[in-house]
Amino acid sequence: MKFHYSKENLNRHEAKLQRFLEILPGAASWTTLLGLVFLSISFPFTAACLIVAFYLSWILRLLYSTIFLVLSYTLLNIEKDTDWMRRIHGIDNLSAYLRGISTRKFGSHWQKQLSHKIHLRQLDRLLMSKNMPPQSGDIHHLVIFPVIKEGLDILGPAIDAVSLQHFPLKRMVVVLALEERASPTVQAAVYELEKKYKNVFLDCVTVVHPAAVPGEARVKGANITCAAKQAARFFDERRIPFENVIVSCFDADTVVSPNYFVCLTYHFMVCPERLRASFQPIPVYHNNIWNVPGFARVVETGSSFYQLIESTNPEKLVTFSSHSMSFEALVDVDYWPVDMISDDSAIFWKAYIHYDGQYRVVPMYVTLSMDVASSDNWWKTMKSIYKQKQRWAWGVENFPIVTRAFLKSKKIPLYDRLRLGFKLFEGHMSWSTSGFILSFIGWLPLVFARREFASSVAYYNVPDITTTIFSLAFFAICVSIILSLSLLPKTKIRYRWLIKLGHAFEWLMVPFILLFFSAMPALHAQTRLMLGKYLEFWVTDKKRIPRP
Repeated sequence: MKFHYSKENLNRHEAKLQRFLEILPGAASWTTLLGLVFLSISFPFTAACLIVAFYLSWILRLLYSTIFLVLSYTLLNIEKDTDWMRRIHGIDNLSAYLRGISTRKFGSHWQKQLSHKIHLRQLDRLLMSKNMPPQSGDIHHLVIFPVIKEGLDILGPAIDAVSLQHFPLKRMVVVLALEERASPTVQAAVYELEKKYKNVFLDCVTVVHPAAVPGEARVKGANITCAAKQAARFFDERRIPFENVIVSCFDADTVVSPNYFVCLTYHFMVCPERLRASFQPIPVYHNNIWNVPGFARVVETGSSFYQLIESTNPEKLVTFSSHSMSFEALVDVDYWPVDMISDDSAIFWKAYIHYDGQYRVVPMYVTLSMDVASSDNWWKTMKSIYKQKQRWAWGVENFPIVTRAFLKSKKIPLYDRLRLGFKLFEGHMSWSTSGFILSFIGWLPLVFARREFASSVAYYNVPDITTTIFSLAFFAICVSIILSLSLLPKTKIRYRWLIKLGHAFEWLMVPFILLFFSAMPALHAQTRLMLGKYLEFWVTDKKRIPRP
């Protein structure tokens, strides 16, 4: 289906529909919050029943998320020592490889046995599909780093990590997507890195994105699209088929492990729908995690946990932050949107609509590390994190465009359109309202209770129900604390055990974080969209300050 994935250049009817759909999420969130406040004052019994129902729904979702968080963490732990290169070479001669490993035991530990079973199931699915991948020696990687204000301290370690890959470096192309409006200092740093790594990879090039291009907004998507188009000419000149190229778009602070690209290559090769799939790793914010305030650590650990939970349900998974996909698919859908802030999620929806629903996200149980948003002091760090979360919440801008596409589509199954459309809408609405209800709106029926309600059985039972719910929530937080401590990177700082103990107590700030760094920025983003005050792209502050 041909669909212009943009809110610009619409006819009169589509423009009206677009505007109505832009208003809908914010209007629904404000109606929910203000409606509960009104009911709490005027009809506290009705409000109490609704809030208890919300609490029950919320705790069931929390327990569900906790179970799948543990499952996802287990899978991440299982695959951390996998020999991906051996598996890649095995796929090159799949029939013989399957005969060799089907009866072979790979260790007695349950984790290795489970990893082996998952591997066999993936190979069987690949063999049955009859859609064999190219030989591993023909696969190339394109890595794009958008740059506007990141210096050597941020970008240097990211490219250095790519240069330490176990994948052959002469089949990798690194593109530094430099904004023309970047400062002279940043530009000098980029060209210095290009010179340093020029002969390390197949190529390392700098592509300068002009400051003012008609039809483009000042967003990252416009920059990386410019870089990808230049890369397309590079591969064309060398007659490297696009279907053999995997493109990864990384934030400038993204640091990958040495096995990252062999792991990505394996998932690309073993996926029968490799040309119609994105590949999503688990982002963790560890680069500077010991150098930021405690609340920032908890906020970003929560973000990593959310991605871990989402990875357990590939049917509903959407690309987020740093991700990879077939270069052929990227070119086929006409690259990333050049007028949207949420390019990472928008590229999934754009591809999903372009291929009439025949597009998916493949979760990869491998991490990549990025920076926690930070600034010169804790107050500026708070503002930076708030702005970052507001930018993430601006992903709500996809809702009206996706809904318009779903209404026009004849080929995407109705069930899938309803399921994904509802998830997109409900996810953003829940994001902007849950924190407010849990923090203070949920207690209003008791504050404004009238005499007839105060003497009812419900009035006396609500505190007990609430206490039980929050006891279960405390259990979920304890699980989160244990997993967060397991995921934290090793450090040579003194009294590490004392620092980790302090990190455990930092989770007591969750109610504060849920309200001020989740619900508020989400509601702020939806309100701006509702009022037509469109957000401009804001580059997150990231500082590297050595710990004393």
